[in-house]
Amino acid sequence: MRNSVTTGLKALLPLAFGLLLSACAGTPTYNPTVFPYEINAEKIAADDIKTVIIPHVNLGPPSRNYLEEAAPRIDSEISAYLKEHGYKVIPQREFEQRWNTAVRAYGDPYDPTTGRTNMKSFSLIMQSVRDDLVKSFALDAFVFTDLVEIEVTFNGGLKHVAKWDGVSREPPVQGPGNSVSADFDWGAMAAAASLQIAIFDNSLERVFFSRGGLDATDAVDTRKERFARRRAMLENKSHIEEGIQLAFHPFITMEDWPGNP
Repeated sequence: MRNSVTTGLKALLPLAFGLLLSACAGTPTYNPTVFPYEINAEKIAADDIKTVIIPHVNLGPPSRNYLEEAAPRIDSEISAYLKEHGYKVIPQREFEQRWNTAVRAYGDPYDPTTGRTNMKSFSLIMQSVRDDLVKSFALDAFVFTDLVEIEVTFNGGLKHVAKWDGVSREPPVQGPGNSVSADFDWGAMAAAASLQIAIFDNSLERVFFSRGGLDATDAVDTRKERFARRRAMLENKSHIEEGIQLAFHPFITMEDWPGNP
């Protein structure tokens, strides 16, 4: 009997050790820059959100031109992410058509000369678009997907990692060669992009708001010895996927969310 128990324990030890290693490996690394999301869990549960649409316009001011170029591709990734988690996503063109019709009636809410949004016009347009989409598709919610730019520094540690909105990124390098001068000013500010998610239910009440970091939009330019705008940006698929997951948590739970539990 003793031999059989000993044999059994010997057989279980490698399995237990493997499970322990697996548990340790699966523990997300805490990142203090995780965005402090806002969520109305009770309203979301009551709304029973299933059918959504991604507007082609920002909730806030329009994104920079070079970010707008990446917006359709990122919206496509967001649509796939929502569908993967059981949501029905109405084609964006349905929003765009109704938005354009309402703009002709109420005027463009965004004034490029002042950079301000006329919230009265915006509200009237959204109500018109909402009414038609609810009638045509039984819409439950709007998912606004703004690409925003913030300033970060890469001066921490030997690898000069920047952290913002839940992500950690090493500085991209462009120009002749990959070496960076020892005199490079790592304390200088650089630009980085984040995905901002704002979800409004069909009563136009905001039920969720958060952000997830995407990638740097500036790179170390080895020719100019300073940060300069990247020639190609927001093309790293894994970085975009991570940013999307961070931005939607906990509306859609991120498995390895790096914030405090």
